[in-house]
Amino acid sequence: MMRERAKSVDRLLRVRTLQLGMHRAEEARAHDRRASEAELAGRIARLADGVAPTAIASDGFALVAAAHFRQRLHQSAEAAEARLRIAELGVERAVVATREARRDHSAVEKLRARAEADAALKAVRALEATPSVRKIRHDPC
Repeated sequence: MMRERAKSVDRLLRVRTLQLGMHRAEEARAHDRRASEAELAGRIARLADGVAPTAIASDGFALVAAAHFRQRLHQSAEAAEARLRIAELGVERAVVATREARRDHSAVEKLRARAEADAALKAVRALEATPSVRKIRHDPC
């Protein structure tokens, strides 16, 4: 019975360890996605700043083209901000999932430690209950 339970706890520990690793990897990917989206939003903002209207006189077609480009950049910036918010939500979910997986993993480790302590205690009690093997012999003096 105890061996079956020990095997079950060991198998559960392996599964929880694997799940914890998967959640940590997903959390790292979520952080990378967020960093990538933040970098993209920053590049779009720098481009929009670079196309801002200036006091230099130029022909009308250039102004119309610059205005159109600015409008497209602002739309791209809004889309990038939305993707960044979604990426941040993904990071929050991944952090929560990793925290839960770590909690589950530590709970299984505690179960395993408790099972090992119970097994050691059972072995000690079994040794205490065994009769002594030593025989006292009286040799002729």
